[in-house]
Amino acid sequence: MKLTLKIWRQKNADTKGKLVDYQIDGIEGDMSFLEMLDVLNEQLINKGEEPVAFDHDCREGICGTCSLYINGEAHGPDRLITTCQLHMRMFNDGDTIHIEPFRATAFPVIKDLVVDRSSFDRIQHAGGFISVNTSGNTIDANAIPVNKHDADTAFESATCIGCGACVASCKNSSAMLFVGAKVSQFALLPQGKIEATERVLNMVKQMDEEGFGNCTNTGACEVECPKGISLENIARLNREYLAAELKG
Repeated sequence: MKLTLKIWRQKNADTKGKLVDYQIDGIEGDMSFLEMLDVLNEQLINKGEEPVAFDHDCREGICGTCSLYINGEAHGPDRLITTCQLHMRMFNDGDTIHIEPFRATAFPVIKDLVVDRSSFDRIQHAGGFISVNTSGNTIDANAIPVNKHDADTAFESATCIGCGACVASCKNSSAMLFVGAKVSQFALLPQGKIEATERVLNMVKQMDEEGFGNCTNTGACEVECPKGISLENIARLNREYLAAELKG
């Protein structure tokens, strides 16, 4: 398979970037998208050129660090997968592929295709946890009964890997689906209700301070999410936030 790659190259956050064309040949359909980039980088290194910087870790669809904007879609043309799970059989011989980093004010470019998503970490630190007294008073997890529907829904929300596809696909760069998922996974469980009011207020406040936009209600975030996180999480976030505001 022979392809034309238009890849965003940017030295650092303080310099202007641009799309650079690369020709690549010998790509097999069973290769993953990241393996294709590995082949390109090997060729660039052999030519004495600087390889393309892109982020990755597990390459198993778990960590979310491989996030790329491919032909105008977060993680590319397939559904319910991360970029590392995207295979080249989704493309045709002779195709031109545009590869860019996720675009959002809160996700500044570090270099080439790598962005800084530490804003998500700061939102998590603001309230994405529960406080448990473990000083000799530990309680077996199974000692607290949890409704199965609530447990299943909380688990589904917890599958969010924080890749940022929801932000990249939103025209306002909203992080509502991410925050909604993180709030939901605790709001539905008894262990999370103790700090529920403080949690949702702190996380939404931090989200706003990071510069994420408002929800557009277009549903693009759910469509592009590699884990299929439901829009119901945004509705739950709004309910939790309203209840916390009324209490406060």
